[in-house]
Amino acid sequence: MSARVAFVTGASRGIGKAIAVALADAGFDVAIMARTVEEGEAREHSSTVKASDTSPLPGSLTSTAALVRDRGREALMVPGDLLDRASLGAAATTTLDHFGRVDVVVHNARYIGPGHMDRFLETPIELLEKQIDGNVVATLVLNKLLLPSMVERGEGSIVNITSASGYADPTKPAGDGGWGMGYGVSKGAFQRIAGFLAVELADLGIRCYNVQPGLIATERIAQDMAKFGIENAGAPAEVIGAVVAWLCTNDEAPAFNGANIEAQYFCHERGLLPGWDGPSYHENNIRYDRSGAILADLEADLAARQS
Repeated sequence: MSARVAFVTGASRGIGKAIAVALADAGFDVAIMARTVEEGEAREHSSTVKASDTSPLPGSLTSTAALVRDRGREALMVPGDLLDRASLGAAATTTLDHFGRVDVVVHNARYIGPGHMDRFLETPIELLEKQIDGNVVATLVLNKLLLPSMVERGEGSIVNITSASGYADPTKPAGDGGWGMGYGVSKGAFQRIAGFLAVELADLGIRCYNVQPGLIATERIAQDMAKFGIENAGAPAEVIGAVVAWLCTNDEAPAFNGANIEAQYFCHERGLLPGWDGPSYHENNIRYDRSGAILADLEADLAARQS
C-alpha cells in the first residue's frame, strides 16, 4: 500500500509548516502549497492600506520541504496563490498526478494583505472581496478538485484551520488590538464549511474538522503584528501540528466529525505535545461548542471538571 498523502496550504512558515512536519512525523508524504518558494522573497504582506511592506518574511516551501524530508517522508512543493484559481488547479492536479491520491487536505493558508487590520470605513470593498475569495472560495475550489479522489476511495479528512474571529467580536478596533471586518466575516463563512461537508459526506467516508488555534506565536506575528497591538506571545505552532496529526490518525477522531475543536485546550487535555504546559487560563479565555456558542468561561469550566 502506498504512503498516505497530505496536502497542506500556507506551509511555508508558522502553523502550516508545523502541520506539514507533524504529518510527516505521523507517516504522511506531504504536498505543501504557499506563495513563497525560496527564502528571502519579497512580497507585499502589509495588513493595512496605510503602508506597504515587502520585506522578506522568514520561511519558504524549500525550508519546509527539507524538514519533511529529514523525517524520511516525501515533500512535493506546489506553489499556489489563493487569489489565483489557475495556480490552485495546478497545485491540486500536480499533487494527484504525482502521488495518485490525497488522504488529508489541510486548509491553513489565508489572505495576507491590506484590509486585514483596517477598520471598515477605511477598507475598500475590493479588499473585503479578496479576503472572502482567499479565505472561503479558494478552499471550496480546492475541495472540488481534491475531494472526488477521496470519495472514490471511501476515506479522507478535511481540516480547516479557523479563527475565533469567525464567531467572536473583537474587544478593540482593528489596529488597536482587534482585527478587520473582512477577516472576521471571511472566517465566519469559512467556519460553516465543515458542518456541511460532515453532513453530506460522512456516509462516503469523509471527515471534516474545524481547528481553532487561538493565539499562536509565528514568524509573521513576530515581524508584523506588534504595530497593531498584537504580541507574539501565543502557544507554539507545534500545538496545532499535534492536534491535526491526531485528527488524521487516531481511531477516536471520527467522533469529532463536523466539530469545532479549540486546539490549545484539546492538545493540553490529551497531552499531545510533551513538554508544553498548556494554555494559560485567565478571565478573558472562553470555551465554545461546535456551533460557536459560548459554553462557559474557563475558570468555571475548570472548577466544574475538578468538582
